[in-house]
Amino acid sequence: MPFEFKKMEIPDVILVTPRVFEDDRGYFMETYKASEFKANGIEEDFVQDNQSFSKRNVIRGLHFQKKPHAQGKLVRCLQGSIWDVAVDLRENSATYKKWAAAELTSDNKQMLYIPPGFAHGFATLSDTAIISYKCTAEYCKDADSGIRWNDPEISIAWPVEEPILSQKDFDANKG
Repeated sequence: MPFEFKKMEIPDVILVTPRVFEDDRGYFMETYKASEFKANGIEEDFVQDNQSFSKRNVIRGLHFQKKPHAQGKLVRCLQGSIWDVAVDLRENSATYKKWAAAELTSDNKQMLYIPPGFAHGFATLSDTAIISYKCTAEYCKDADSGIRWNDPEISIAWPVEEPILSQKDFDANKG
């Protein structure tokens, strides 16, 4: 099997570790295989890929799209290091308003699967980071929403003392 799947503190959030084949030329790995993901509980189809570049101490998020355009995401760090966070916004869930996080790096090559119904955000831990993520729904401006990065009800323990935020993220309200 080319992947290891580990359920996080919130069982629907899954840390995916790919099998990496390394030699003196470099490495090769599969980053997604529908049959393996479906067999391990990630059944959504991915329809859009996004990439972002961030500098140290940038926090992006917490972002989500409202139904019926809710997005699941498969996030990986191509360069650098990020602390990736998923917040459960499913009102009938036993883990409602709880969060799970994982450090994703270009070295560990791990990915975090965040299902639809969750907010997503990350903090950049390295000087710079490039992340790529697959989405289960296309971006819809009318469904775009967010939660303030430091919402006291959620109390995320961000590993950044002086975050750099966009105005949108600074002003975010519960959506």
